[in-house]
Amino acid sequence: MPQSQVQQIQRLLDEFERLPGIGPKSAQRIVYWLLNSDDDNSRRLASAITEVKSSVHFCSRCFNYADSQLCPVCADLGRDQTIIAVVSEPRDIVAIEKTATFRGLYHVLGGALSPMDGIGVEQLTIRELMARLSDPGIIEVILATNPNVEGETTAGYLARQIKPLGIKTTRLASGLPVGGDLEFADEVTLGRAIEDRHEL
Repeated sequence: MPQSQVQQIQRLLDEFERLPGIGPKSAQRIVYWLLNSDDDNSRRLASAITEVKSSVHFCSRCFNYADSQLCPVCADLGRDQTIIAVVSEPRDIVAIEKTATFRGLYHVLGGALSPMDGIGVEQLTIRELMARLSDPGIIEVILATNPNVEGETTAGYLARQIKPLGIKTTRLASGLPVGGDLEFADEVTLGRAIEDRHEL
């Protein structure tokens, strides 16, 4: 195999390994599959990557991913316009939508407060969220940030900012997973499950 071709394969391997969740072995499987498959597969992959990078941007209202001015959720007038779920990243919307239990709107912060990583209020879309909450039609905000230190810090900050507006502010419940055993639950998860217990 010519030296230039080996270098090209190594470059592609290096690029795949930079992707989250792709290690050296996974990268190798993908690259050798591409090399052994017909040219149409490679062209389709390259075209899909180019198209998504050129046509997908942030929704002008909620900062979810969109291919027009508004994302599909914001453009859907059948959604409940009175409730907004605040999430950290667009992928959180995908997770919530899979449950088919929420029909309101979303707001994507673009991360979570983390002073150690240089992420403060100005780095998130908090100003834009507060502007949306000036709409008198909004009656509830669900703080759906992750149940970790950064997510809890962000939820606490937002709750303090929203409270003076008189809008109902709720937090996602967290606790034991279905099918889990108490003995394997960590103290924080078990404690939260006890605090968030409900009557049967």
